[in-house]
Amino acid sequence: MTAEVNKETLGFQTEARQLLHLMIHSLYSNKEIFLRELISNASDAVDKLRFAALSNDALLEGDGDYAVRVDVDQDAGTVTISDNGIGMNREEVIDHLGTIAKSGTAAFLEQLSGDQQKDSQLIGKFGVGFYSSFIVADRVAVHTRKAGAPANEGVLWESHGESEFTIEPQEKTDRGTSITLFLRDDCKDFADDWRVRSVIKKYSDHISVPVLMKEAAMPAADDAGAEQDAEPPEAQYKPINEATALWTRSRSEVTEEEYSAFYKHVSHDFEEPLSWSHNRVEGKLEYTSLLYIPARAPFDMWNRDANRGVKLYVHRTFIMDDAEQFLPMYLRFVKGVLDSNDLSLNVSREILQQDKTVDVLRSALSKRVLDMLSKMAKNESEKYAAFWKEFGQVLKEGPAEDASNKDKIADLLRFSSTHTDKDIQDQSLRDYIERMQEGQDKIFYVVAENFNTARRSPQLEVFRKRGIEVLLLCDRVDDWLMNHLQEFDGKQLQDVARGRLDLDDENEEDKQAREAAEKDSEGLIERLKSVLGEDVEEVRVTTRLTDSPACLVVGEQDMGAQMRRIMEAAGQAVPESKPILEINPTHPLISRLDSETDEQRFGDLAKIIFDQANLAEGGQLDDPAAYVERLNSLLLQLSNG
Repeated sequence: MTAEVNKETLGFQTEARQLLHLMIHSLYSNKEIFLRELISNASDAVDKLRFAALSNDALLEGDGDYAVRVDVDQDAGTVTISDNGIGMNREEVIDHLGTIAKSGTAAFLEQLSGDQQKDSQLIGKFGVGFYSSFIVADRVAVHTRKAGAPANEGVLWESHGESEFTIEPQEKTDRGTSITLFLRDDCKDFADDWRVRSVIKKYSDHISVPVLMKEAAMPAADDAGAEQDAEPPEAQYKPINEATALWTRSRSEVTEEEYSAFYKHVSHDFEEPLSWSHNRVEGKLEYTSLLYIPARAPFDMWNRDANRGVKLYVHRTFIMDDAEQFLPMYLRFVKGVLDSNDLSLNVSREILQQDKTVDVLRSALSKRVLDMLSKMAKNESEKYAAFWKEFGQVLKEGPAEDASNKDKIADLLRFSSTHTDKDIQDQSLRDYIERMQEGQDKIFYVVAENFNTARRSPQLEVFRKRGIEVLLLCDRVDDWLMNHLQEFDGKQLQDVARGRLDLDDENEEDKQAREAAEKDSEGLIERLKSVLGEDVEEVRVTTRLTDSPACLVVGEQDMGAQMRRIMEAAGQAVPESKPILEINPTHPLISRLDSETDEQRFGDLAKIIFDQANLAEGGQLDDPAAYVERLNSLLLQLSNG
């Protein structure tokens, strides 16, 4: 019986020409994806043979050197991907290539059970990828032979990617599958050697099987440098995927130098990483992660639209460069790799579908990074200080974005404090609690535009007098952070410039003196309210000040002054609120104000005191010229006696 007699023309089992057209022209957005898909399928075929040969080594046919070969022919306009894997017989060709979305690997796994199934976990589970061939080709030929079958049982499958395909016997001496793509006129660039190499490096650099391409040897030359007339040496196949899937190896097998080199490969960073965590999880959800903490912040760290996230692989095949779904925004500096077979990709494997698995992986990786940072903070304080200098402000976004890990993040935060009075952020909330005075039940902090403004804030005077530590917050994110943090280890966080201050340690003598001062100042307070009018919400006697004449505080439920300034600068609408002016009746300037009988001078002096209180807490004056005019007038009056 001749081959022509056995040649058949069959219709796709789905009998859906429109569906196939949709898959070819709409399913994949990037044409170069076809190489990833076909090389991934070839790698799967090799893995299946490797597994099957464990129980039947005759399938190897004396050739145990597994490989995937890619050949390009620019003149003919073809690309050929060949493997020496498990191959297919006639029935399997019809079954797998004649049915859209039929996965031969999935059927292979269904036949396994027990330990066999666990041992075969390296084998992929993709079936649709073959049809990506028709993105770039107007005809595809598949020549295959099942491992262990005689050479005359080879099969040739051909299709133009429409409603039909042909299948016929064709002898094949070597096992495995060879797929030849006859490129469309507008896709002939994929017959270029350099173009194909670059795509393989991008998507298939870490698969376990060598991907080979011909590399022509340099012609020999004589002593004078001229080429000899001898025949040039035959082109040799050399591997393209030089990198190894380092994350698939055991941690004990990988050296620090290899981890460091791999970091530079995935991050394109020239510096050594600060730390890394290599972890493999098995069970209901199986995945491998290799996460790195860089030593330096990237230049675009504050661009929240910049590319971020880990590199996503499935079965060592590259899927996505910046898979941002697996880490929250406040951990956007983390680099690394995630490899999992349990993810729900769309059929083109270009889009990651949102499901519970993504959420579980996101939670697991977030905790992994926070645990890594916790160990660094506990055991390598100098290294953690270097991390905090680069990424501390980003980590401060965490409590607002990740409520489930709020306590872990809070334990990692570092601040300046009146304990050291230095602008280095090296004090933790736990350090603060250990130094708290007996009976103190709150963690006090002050927020300002910069460190010096915070350190010299008049609101700190009573705290310094009583030896109570106050955190000095001057990063732009701090006010927002504290609005979401609110408490740590059972201790409430209290802004010293918000609401009424009650330190709960006032003795009876001080209490009587304060109440007497409030009573004596009732007339002054009424005069100040009359002058300041709509500029203030309230005027009252302070419990905060010892050396300054006055200060401004915000209401218990009002937005902080720093957050208000940030939102106004960004053009955001802010709720209307007015500050509270607290005065210190024992200060000479307030006493002088109280005794002033000239209402014009009283008004000028009252507004100067109000403006100075505004300046002392880092604010800006609505009318600086009016302030200067009033101050100059008073100076002239004083100079004239």
